[in-house]
Amino acid sequence: MAGRLVLWLLLGLGPAGGAHIKKAEAEAPRYLHAAELGAALRALAEGAPPGLARLFSIGQSVEGRPLWVLRLTAGLEPGAGPAGAPIPGRPQVKLVGNMHGDEPLGRPLLLRLARELLAAWARGDARAGRLLNATDLYLLPSLNPDGFERAREGDCGGSAPGGRENSRGKDLNRSFPDQFGAAQPDLGPVPEVRALITWMQRNKFVLSGNLHGGSVVASYPYDDSPMHEPNGIYSKSADDEVFKYLAKAYASNHPIMKTGTPNCPGEQFETFKDGITNGAHWYDVEGGMQDYNYVWANCFEITLELSCCKYPMASQLQQEWENNRESLLTFIEKVHMGVKGFVRDLVTGSGLANATIAVAGIDHNITAGRFGDYHRLLVPGTYNITAAVMGYVPMTVENIEVKEGAATGVDFSLQPAVLVPVPDPTPAAATPAPGSAVNATATARAASPTSLHQPLQPEDFRHHHFPDMEIFLRRYASEYTNITRLYSVGKSVEQRELYVMEISDNPGIHEPGEPEFKYIGNMHGNEVIGRELLLNLIDYLCKNFGTDPEVTELVLNTRIHIMPSMNPDGYEKSQEGDRSSTVGRNNSNNYDLNRNFPDQFLPMTDPLQPETLAVMNWLRAFPFVLSANLHGGSLVVNYPFDDDEKGIAIYSKSPDDGVFQQLALSYSKENTQMYQGSPCKDMYPNEYFPHGITNGAHWYNVQGGMQDWNYLNTNCFEVTIELGCVKYPNAEDLPKYWEENHRSLLQFIKQVHQGVKGFVLDATSRRGISNATISVADIDHPVTSYKAGDYWRLLVPGSYKITASARGYNPLTRTVTVGDRGAVQVNFTLSRTDSKVEEGKIPVLTNEDTSDPSTKEFETLIKDLSAENGLERLVLTPSVDVSPYRYRPYKDLSDFLRALHLNYPQITNLTNLGHSVEYRQMWSLEISNKPNQSEPEEPKIRFVAGIHGNAPVGTELLLALAEFLCVNYKKNAAITKLIDRTRIVIVPSLNPDGRETAQERDCTSKTGQTNAHGKDLDTDFTSNFSSYSGIGEPETKAIIENLILKRDFSLSVALDGGSLLVTYPYDKPVQTVENKETLRHLATLYANNHPSMHLGQPGCKNESDNIPGGVIRGAEWHSHLGSMKDFSVTFGHCPEITVYTSCCYFPSAGQLPNLWTENKKSLLSMVVEVHKGVHGFVQDKSGKPVSKAVIVLNEGVRVYTKEGGYFHVLLAPGLHNISATAEGYQQKHVLVRHDAASSVVIVFDMDNRIFGLSRELVVTVAGATMSAMVLTACIIWCVCSIKSNRHKDGFHRLRQHNDDYEDEIRMMSTGSKKSLLSHEFQDETDTEEETLYSSKH
Repeated sequence: MAGRLVLWLLLGLGPAGGAHIKKAEAEAPRYLHAAELGAALRALAEGAPPGLARLFSIGQSVEGRPLWVLRLTAGLEPGAGPAGAPIPGRPQVKLVGNMHGDEPLGRPLLLRLARELLAAWARGDARAGRLLNATDLYLLPSLNPDGFERAREGDCGGSAPGGRENSRGKDLNRSFPDQFGAAQPDLGPVPEVRALITWMQRNKFVLSGNLHGGSVVASYPYDDSPMHEPNGIYSKSADDEVFKYLAKAYASNHPIMKTGTPNCPGEQFETFKDGITNGAHWYDVEGGMQDYNYVWANCFEITLELSCCKYPMASQLQQEWENNRESLLTFIEKVHMGVKGFVRDLVTGSGLANATIAVAGIDHNITAGRFGDYHRLLVPGTYNITAAVMGYVPMTVENIEVKEGAATGVDFSLQPAVLVPVPDPTPAAATPAPGSAVNATATARAASPTSLHQPLQPEDFRHHHFPDMEIFLRRYASEYTNITRLYSVGKSVEQRELYVMEISDNPGIHEPGEPEFKYIGNMHGNEVIGRELLLNLIDYLCKNFGTDPEVTELVLNTRIHIMPSMNPDGYEKSQEGDRSSTVGRNNSNNYDLNRNFPDQFLPMTDPLQPETLAVMNWLRAFPFVLSANLHGGSLVVNYPFDDDEKGIAIYSKSPDDGVFQQLALSYSKENTQMYQGSPCKDMYPNEYFPHGITNGAHWYNVQGGMQDWNYLNTNCFEVTIELGCVKYPNAEDLPKYWEENHRSLLQFIKQVHQGVKGFVLDATSRRGISNATISVADIDHPVTSYKAGDYWRLLVPGSYKITASARGYNPLTRTVTVGDRGAVQVNFTLSRTDSKVEEGKIPVLTNEDTSDPSTKEFETLIKDLSAENGLERLVLTPSVDVSPYRYRPYKDLSDFLRALHLNYPQITNLTNLGHSVEYRQMWSLEISNKPNQSEPEEPKIRFVAGIHGNAPVGTELLLALAEFLCVNYKKNAAITKLIDRTRIVIVPSLNPDGRETAQERDCTSKTGQTNAHGKDLDTDFTSNFSSYSGIGEPETKAIIENLILKRDFSLSVALDGGSLLVTYPYDKPVQTVENKETLRHLATLYANNHPSMHLGQPGCKNESDNIPGGVIRGAEWHSHLGSMKDFSVTFGHCPEITVYTSCCYFPSAGQLPNLWTENKKSLLSMVVEVHKGVHGFVQDKSGKPVSKAVIVLNEGVRVYTKEGGYFHVLLAPGLHNISATAEGYQQKHVLVRHDAASSVVIVFDMDNRIFGLSRELVVTVAGATMSAMVLTACIIWCVCSIKSNRHKDGFHRLRQHNDDYEDEIRMMSTGSKKSLLSHEFQDETDTEEETLYSSKH
């Protein structure tokens, strides 16, 4: 209730209503520092009515502070990424404050604006309702939070050192690309600017305000001029009238600004007519943000100077709010002026993203959003407007009347220029325009479609140095977002990105069954033709997709990856006009990259270069089928092998020599000069290549070449293409190279669709089998299937016997005829191999078909999350993210956990496991929908960190994970369901004492590694539990007794530091790993979801850089006794993996956001994985649960049933033998088939029959029999007693006293005549038989 009251006051909600937006009743206004600002924004977002607010960060400052944005608009749907999905037809407005750190007035004003709007909405204010229902508003209170922290309140002139600029001394409002600038700025020192630009590129903002201080005026573009005169030059934009209108709208509602005479100290004579000014006329600003918005985006931005004092005292904030309140609201409302509407495909009705909207007489176009929606700001008047998009006939609507007030609605329906098959439009693209948009009554005209299509050819032929190439790639990635994705596979020696442009109809996603293709250019830095041709090819594919049938079919059915430059450093050293030199050929370490790959015949002595490693890791990460490596210096296609055992020039035939010849010919046939085979007569007059192709080694021997490594180590067939005799031709010759090669480039891509393709499937589950082997008889070169079981095998036409095999399956062979008209689809369905299954001795269980709809729905969710990109699609993209930006010492960590519990009491429970040597508490936070109740049927996972105090990254990652889960509960559907069905326990710091002594940025120091007693806690978990007496370190004791020995966990993930890999049990040397496949599977799952860990190249000093898959058994890496993971597996019956998150033990806090981004998906994948394996319960015939039953996995690993008879065992994919035993019950066996994307439910119906009879009957009969035997014994005893009555005294003495009994035994042993059993005490009438009996007893 107290929390609600705080929120009530924060929003200014009270019983009093009003017809207009009024002042919120809250505490006295003040400036909030970074943490306070974040907390205030988060409180607003979380306390807002559902669907009205969203808080997210667009990036970070230099010092790692989040750049928070609060989005306010009605109707926000849950999920759809941290920021939420765009709303069709709703214009986006942004307000940015505190760009200069010492001009912070925008911070409190934007926070106050948000509070006022939410409060007004809550009380039903009509104006607020109209604004938030029709406007998509984004508030960024501080673009320069670092500078703000250095600035001083009351500093009106900006005299505080370093407050204006960011932490690297850069003025953010001088750091944007400039339309009149000679060179592109370096965005490296300004992550704030880079984040803002990226954010703008992902959105279609229409209107923006940039809030500053130091004067009182509204400034509009342009901010500078070509002459860059200090002042006095009116630099007019094409939309000068619109900008003046917008500036006046703000100024006219501001009591001081509208006077035009701000009377600022020292500038009393400065005046601004109507309170507005052209930026450059006032003073020239090169690299300003408002010009960038207008020139490079759809956005109209003005700069608002709000106060003469840059950093006014907090006591003035209330007055400043009153001065600016109406101006802010009026300015936001101006986004609805001008013209608005949708641009659609006339045939399909789908929206046309990025359509160009041109207004006659105004030399400034805008583009439509992803739904085809657009908003074009215009002042009142009459206009002719044209909509155009590549592949469609432009359409012009004339005489559109724009009036004061609401925008005029004008929709465009464009006729395709060429009708080609296109994919079904997405539902979002087909979203109808809001009903309020009304088509203008106007005259429409359209040109007649052309009857013969001609693809658009590149027009820009020049050499692109790295900055130029980088901008080119970013431009095409932003303009063609529906088919492109720009990414980097690594960096060169000089830290240049190794960019790759992906072109596909589903960029970023591997579509099962669709082959992947790559081109690599500029491997030798001075061989530049490939670099420029690949940039031309990107241009050609992007511009012709959807209009040219050939390009469209290629993009729809192929995932194409293009790396223009593998050696950007060498390129920068090369010189135009170079015909045959080696200047720039090698990388910056002077190694030839095409001699740097591991070779099949000779060992490599040169170190692998960064570029080589990056490409090798790239090839391992994607299922490439076909590739070409573009070179220069000759004109020929060269195919494997490139060398031979002897190292001489001799034909070195690969097993697929026929395939490679066909691939090479497919390229050379389209290049007339190449096909003739005599390319460089003036340079090499005797060189001849029949049909323009050659075997590599036959031409000359190359050891360590890339094409051979592709073929021998991946599924990829690669050739090397020499594109011209001159290595670095002059720019004027580049059009000739495109003309000669562009048909070859396209034809070669098409070859990826030749041969055989298909899927390898499990006969029972019908799921794909990954890593299955596809082998072709008489060709010694198998390929393997990808994650969904899909495979591709390039072959020339002919008849083949093809076999598919996989571990645990029976191989299957089929005869296939391959033609020359595309790949033949051949699927293989494999059955499991298991003798017991075949003999029918053991029942086989597969996935149970539950009738519970909610359980079915959850199982479907787990499968969806396990699919490729499932976590991104359902969890990461649509969720509110968090951003760790600092390390928390013990007190802050404790406060943070308490705050999480207090804010989310319904899903958290905070407990103390014990204490450290120095009596710091060891906290455990449970996250579940019923945190205080026992739910044995739900899987339980624990995340632990900080066992070594000098490696606190894991601690911060787990705190971020806890916050991420909490803030997204009930907001993200997938996260909500996971929390509802999982018990997640987070123990962030096992060694809080060590953590307090460790130092940030200390990457190798062992300070803090041990606890306060100097004990490495990961050696303190006894390996002989039978001798464990509870004596040990208090931290270890707390973990053992209160966590591990509870034995109710299904999985444990421990985070540590000092490398980049995952280890699985055992750490103990020479230890047999009973459940190795499952343990390795869990470790591999984590590594595979990490962007670089799975590459197995940690890059840490003094560590191996060859960890296959990034996964290794603990004992094979750093073996030691007494580890936590060994104890967990052995005595806690819980599998545990250890994740090493970074090479540096204690990296700087600035790296935390990136580390969180890298590990977030992996951590969440563990929460998904814990729902797989085998789970169920053990019961008897009557349905009574059997607790403490033993579940034995594969005759080795044991787990015990919990309360209610529940059990859960994680498994690697495959066939597993499961047995259950319990005291008093017969053992029961089953076999289970388990794959990686589902769980298997087993209900053991324990048989309590004995010898075929019911247990009750057997017990009754046994009892009766025992009674009869006892009775018979009693009778015999009585008879014997009567007969031996004469010995009564002797037997009485024998029974009476134990001491006498012992003396008597002693006497017997010495043969004493006084023995009670001697003849002296016998009755003389006894028979010989009786005497013998007595003697024996």
